[in-house]
This record gives sequence, C-alpha cells and structure tokens, in this order.
Amino acid sequence: MKLIKRYIERDFSGHVVLCPEELEDMWHVYNLISIGDQLKAKTIRHIQNISATGSVESQRLSLTLTITVENVDFDAQAGLLRIRGRNVVENKYVKMGMYHTIDLELNRNFTLYKADWDIIARERVEEACDITKTADIAAVVLQEGLANVCLITQHMTIVRQRIEHPIPRKRKGSVTNHEKGLEKFYDQVMQAILRHVNFDVVKVAILASPGFVKDQLYEYVFAEAVKTDNKAFLENKSKFLLIHSSSGHKHSLQEVLQDPVVQAQLADTKYAREMMTLDKFFKMLNEDPDKAFYGWNHVKKAGDLGAIGTLMLSDELFRSADIPTRKKYIKLVKSVRDMGGKVLIFSSLHVSGENLNQLTGVAAILNFPLPDVDEEEEEEERKQNTETVQNTEIEASSSSS
Repeated sequence: MKLIKRYIERDFSGHVVLCPEELEDMWHVYNLISIGDQLKAKTIRHIQNISATGSVESQRLSLTLTITVENVDFDAQAGLLRIRGRNVVENKYVKMGMYHTIDLELNRNFTLYKADWDIIARERVEEACDITKTADIAAVVLQEGLANVCLITQHMTIVRQRIEHPIPRKRKGSVTNHEKGLEKFYDQVMQAILRHVNFDVVKVAILASPGFVKDQLYEYVFAEAVKTDNKAFLENKSKFLLIHSSSGHKHSLQEVLQDPVVQAQLADTKYAREMMTLDKFFKMLNEDPDKAFYGWNHVKKAGDLGAIGTLMLSDELFRSADIPTRKKYIKLVKSVRDMGGKVLIFSSLHVSGENLNQLTGVAAILNFPLPDVDEEEEEEERKQNTETVQNTEIEASSSSS
C-alpha cells in the first residue's frame, strides 16, 4: 500500500489518501473502513438523459464521488471491495443523499475520512504501508486425489485452487490405472503451482500430506522440471519443504505451520508469532488454566488486575458496526500496552484467526494465575439473583396491600 497523503488533527479526526497496490492491501482497506466513515474515489455511474423528444439515453460516466459508508463487502478470493453509501457532495449528475456503490481498484487512489482515527486504524495504515512486513508462503496440502494450493501472507490465507481428481484403486495384478491417475493428478497440481506461485515473492513452498504423497509429488515435479528445463522450479528447489499433515484439507495448515522445521523458516514473520502464541495459550489452557483466559468478561477482569502478559484479539472485533463495542476493545488494547503487555491482532482470514474466533475472538496469557475469577462471578450472580427475588417479593407485597 502506498501512503499518498495523511492529514490527522490533534483530536484524531482527518483523512488519508491511499493507493492499494496488491491483493493484501484490499484486506487492509477492508479493515480500515468503518460504517459512518466517508470515502472519496473515482467511480463509474450510469446516467440517464431524457431528450426534448422524450427518448431516453443512457451513458456511463467517470465521476469522483464522496459517500458516507453504510455497507462494506469484501470478496477475498477475487480481491474485490465494494462500498455502498449515500452521496454527501452534490454534483451535476448525483444529488445529495442518493445511493451509490464504489468499487475500489488496485493502483487507484482513494481518500478515507474518519471522525476518529483510533490507535488500531492508525497502526493498520502504518503496517499496510511498511513493505518490510511481507513474507509470503506457498503451501500445497494434499492427499491422493485432493489438493489445496494456498498462498499465505501476513494477514491472509487464500486457497487459490482446489484440485479434485478421481484415482482408480489398485487391482490385483495391475496398478497401471492407479499410477496413471496419480500422474494426471500430480500434473494438475504442478500446473496449479506454476499458475499461482510467484517464486520471486515466495520465500518458502510447503508440500504437506499424510504418508508419501508429498514425496511422490516432489519427485514428479522435479523430474518433469528437468525434462522440460523448467527454471521456475529448478532455480527455486531449495525453497521447497516437505512436511507431514493429517489430510489434504485446508484446516491441516494449522498443524503444518506449527511444525518446528516450518517455524524455523518463518521465525521472523507475524503469522509465525501468532501461531506460536496461540499454541502456547492452548497448552496453558490444559496445563495451567488459571493463567489462560478467554471471553470478554474474564479477559477484562484480568486486564483490570494488570495480569495480562499477552493479549490476543481477532480483527473482526474492530470491524464491529457497534461503536461502543469497538471502543471497549481499543481501551483494552491501550490498557494492556500501558502495563507493559504484548498485543497481537489476528487476521480472521488465517487459520489462527479462525481458531481464535472460536474462543469469542479475545484471549489472554496471564503473567500470574487468577484462580478465583469464576468464584467471584458465581458470587456476583448469586447476589443479583437474591436481589431480583427480594425486589419481586417487595413488589408482590406492595400490590397485595
């Protein structure tokens, strides 16, 4: 992402002009734009003109419009971002208050106005525009007849192609059809890698499978590369890692990326840090649950007591249309940082983010155990229930008298 201009006042109102340059930038923009923001961008509008004779002429015009955002729709596979809202700057063709949908495009500037550029939004801009924070991984998770070709960036895991090919079973005395089926399958996977993986960007290419499927694919790919003098594969052979996985489905990526060999290759990446932290959280949840909290109420209490060492949050929480909800999580982030804790914001388009969302999207590893939090909550509930019963009895006696 390219930052063209930034103008933010002391009260944190203001605007930035940005230019998205690649697919992942669209993900950052999706996380930046909130309901109620104003967006200014070039767009296409169908205009109808009625002539003096009553005939209707339709034409497509390129206009620059400013809308107040009411809905944001993101297609991660295609990288399409559509923002719908009402026009707030009248012009010759579009009146004030009329609805319009702007399609944001790569390599085209747009201006985003916010009444409050909070800490999460400001950090998102900094991160998106820092070119040193990209570390792309390609991964093929497969089993016989099924393969998922994935691209993994700092913030997104995208299945670029899913390959399904029927493999005939081995028969007594003949394995020819089985071997031919496997060969066709491996060729389809090889062509998919060529089509979707840019080895100039990718640092690691992972082949993962149960059994020896990954080894057979590796041997097939490089045997074919030698035959055809395919330099894309031959010059990047050192980037390939063969890792065990339990299946060829996308969810197997989590165990693949937790493998120590992969972790060593990706030690300096944001995604690797997230995976290691989440793994540490789950281990602590089993072994020392008084130091592993999840859910807003528990994590908030731990934060109030200054107990949080590492706070984990899903980026979905900051896309909430409910402003008080967003603000309470921003307040929690500031509080944890002020007390010296670490904060990790997980992408919901990564396997790690999906797992965190299953834990309500917020979790924490504590510096010291808090064993009495559940008991305190139960005590509070008992007090509330007692007060409710007492109030009901008082109302009942008042009405009878």
